[in-house]
Amino acid sequence: MPGTANHTDDELMALALAEARLAAEAGEVPVGAVVVVDGEVVARAHNRRQADHDPSAHAELLALRAACAAAGSWRLPGAQVVVTLEPCPMCAGALLAARVDRVVFGAPDPKAGALGSLYNLGADPRLPHELEVRAGVQAEECGALLADFFVERR
Repeated sequence: MPGTANHTDDELMALALAEARLAAEAGEVPVGAVVVVDGEVVARAHNRRQADHDPSAHAELLALRAACAAAGSWRLPGAQVVVTLEPCPMCAGALLAARVDRVVFGAPDPKAGALGSLYNLGADPRLPHELEVRAGVQAEECGALLADFFVERR
């Protein structure tokens, strides 16, 4: 499934990158995410840990919360999440709990990535749900945005 009926993975990653840039402008680690259900973008978010004083305010979780609120359910079967950075264990767990079908991410995260780099929670048969994962979509641009952000902070 390359993207959705209405959007390609690259188009959706462009939306996630726009969210990540908003995060950087706000002094947050530049990670952005979008949630797509039935071919339509139903939620967009970026990291807000600093602004919300909340360690769980990762882009994926904020987008999932908004999508679940819009759906009126904690389950998002058929949903796709596109995020600029490989999800951490917390976010991968939430994606699994929400029964998301597919995750597309840009840059891998060798320090905390939980969908292939450090862990592979999306393909663990011991868990009650598995995710289809596509890694590396616009990885260079996603990684450069993060690298530039941290260079400016040092």
